[in-house]
Amino acid sequence: MVDITAINRALNPTSKRANHLKSSCMRERRRYPRVDKNLPIKLASGELYVVTETINISGNGAYCMVDKPLELMTKLDIVLLIPPMDARRNKVKKVHCKGVVVRSETNKTNGKYSHFIGIFFHDIKDRDRKTLVSYINTFLKSPRKRDFRAH
Repeated sequence: MVDITAINRALNPTSKRANHLKSSCMRERRRYPRVDKNLPIKLASGELYVVTETINISGNGAYCMVDKPLELMTKLDIVLLIPPMDARRNKVKKVHCKGVVVRSETNKTNGKYSHFIGIFFHDIKDRDRKTLVSYINTFLKSPRKRDFRAH
């Protein structure tokens, strides 16, 4: 079952830590910062099976383009492929989680439709979130870089 309260809390954090981050000069307002990175992502739901790339990613979710529209609150089984972060380790890491579509948009450009979805990761193991957050942290600029950890 999808926890709507958890989704709302992640999208509109009210914790002391989140309030501190909000009050700091123009810092990321999300619980986890978002970076523009294209990661391979597999999405499955019933008969649906999509392989695409993220447009941006955070410790709580992803934004990506898909070939057909998906309804809000569609439940997804997700596999993200995280590239090696260390030259000594060349193994791609798989992050498995469950998510739900919290944003769905369709744009028409030059007569072609593009479908974009925002996904909230509502069921992700701590070690998988840590892997994802560690990857994201490598792209944050030093002055703004925060060690966002799984909670």
